[in-house]
Amino acid sequence: MLLDHPRTGVGTVSTQVPAPRHSQDGLPRRLRPASQPSSRRWAGRYSAALHALDLSAAVVATGGVLLASPAGLSVGPGRSLPALAVVLAWPLLLLGTGAHEERVFGTGSDEYRRVGRAGLLLLALTSFVSFAAELDLSRALVVVAIPALTVLTLAGRYAARCRLRRLRARGSCTKRVVVVGRGGAVTELAARLGRSNYAGLEIVAACVTPDSRLRVAETLGVPVAGLDEVVATVERLGADTVAVTSASETAAEYLRRLSWQLEGTGTELLVAPGLIEVAGPRLHIRPFEGLPLLSVEQPRFEGWGRLVKGGVDRVVAALALLLLMPVLVLLALAVRLDSRGPVLYRQERVGVNGRHFTMLKFRSMVVDADRQVAALQGENISDGLLFKMRRDPRVTRVGRWLRRFSLDELPQLLNVLAGSMSLVGPRPPLPREVAQYDSSVSRRLLVRPGLTGLWQISGRSDLSWEESVRLDLRYVENWSLALDLLILWKTASAVLRSRGAY
Repeated sequence: MLLDHPRTGVGTVSTQVPAPRHSQDGLPRRLRPASQPSSRRWAGRYSAALHALDLSAAVVATGGVLLASPAGLSVGPGRSLPALAVVLAWPLLLLGTGAHEERVFGTGSDEYRRVGRAGLLLLALTSFVSFAAELDLSRALVVVAIPALTVLTLAGRYAARCRLRRLRARGSCTKRVVVVGRGGAVTELAARLGRSNYAGLEIVAACVTPDSRLRVAETLGVPVAGLDEVVATVERLGADTVAVTSASETAAEYLRRLSWQLEGTGTELLVAPGLIEVAGPRLHIRPFEGLPLLSVEQPRFEGWGRLVKGGVDRVVAALALLLLMPVLVLLALAVRLDSRGPVLYRQERVGVNGRHFTMLKFRSMVVDADRQVAALQGENISDGLLFKMRRDPRVTRVGRWLRRFSLDELPQLLNVLAGSMSLVGPRPPLPREVAQYDSSVSRRLLVRPGLTGLWQISGRSDLSWEESVRLDLRYVENWSLALDLLILWKTASAVLRSRGAY
């Protein structure tokens, strides 16, 4: 199953079509010409580069442990041979856990989870062999080298992913996709894929119903064919992926015939289940008496995961406040000297389950900024409930600099420490915004609002109201500790680039 990246917004079920023995008429099927699809060629080179990085990480980690031992490299075969075995076993375990599968390259957190799983397997295997064979293994090899090589491999994968995304942004290392379905669903899926060029899915054609061919052609600017011309379109354009939307025209019978037609071509078939904001561990394929059904688990808003999240929030907030205390004092002094008024700006916001709380920020505007909103409403560039101006005259000189790097948000660590906010979550809304929420948008209030979130790493103030809501709802529906860590990691980059900060 391919799961969506915190920024793609497209959930898909992936099925790699197997090679058949015979075609539907009983005769052997003619396979695609010998030349491989472009995605297979770049994926092979990328996987080979990852193998080199993985092996290098193992060599550096185990070699560092040997060099750091009291006897250095002269420890003898009793210590060096196990280290060599660890180095050789590491790439094999990564292969076994699927860390080299093409579908995990470049998007989502599956690749990192599989590397972590391989590290745990190597640790367990080394410990078991040492106990079962009564080997005198170096404790440093087990306790230090294996965690170190896992961390180094993750760092190498991250660097490789950054490189891959840059290549994809320039149009390289992509899959050529034919989108199939009803016109409206096809254009929506194409728009979502287009917003995430780093996902590596390049739409080269669409196959739609006759009544929507002209509209889709004008919207997407790609060749458009009928629903019965998918295979011919794939062969003509050299596509290697077919993405089918969920609509009546692409129901079970049509999808089954299409999968038969694509057998033996090496073409990947992706099916959008129609649950755009539901992904991650909540989606499972469950067979019932031979009938595979898509199981959607209920989102969980309590339990041990939430307890861990709350504990981590408070510990990290307390440590951050202690470490940043000198910075906070300097920022407070700058705000005080720049303009008259209090250092901190207090504003009522709505938190989890609709409870109101006072959110803290460094004051970045003049004292009577709230009373000037009505006079500036004509220059509001927001398309929703928010008020946004690119050059807001109410912002002070120091405030503009604070906003650029989100330094005005740092006092919210006190809110996190008090439990009214979390490190990661939806944007904390104003009461007047909540008063206009419908039932779906109100789901943002099922979790604590965050100091950062998907909105922070996806464009901040540049986002439309609809996009902001969609990101918040996706977080609420698919929350996990791993997603929180990923958002925190990306927040630093988003803040330094200061994109969408005004």
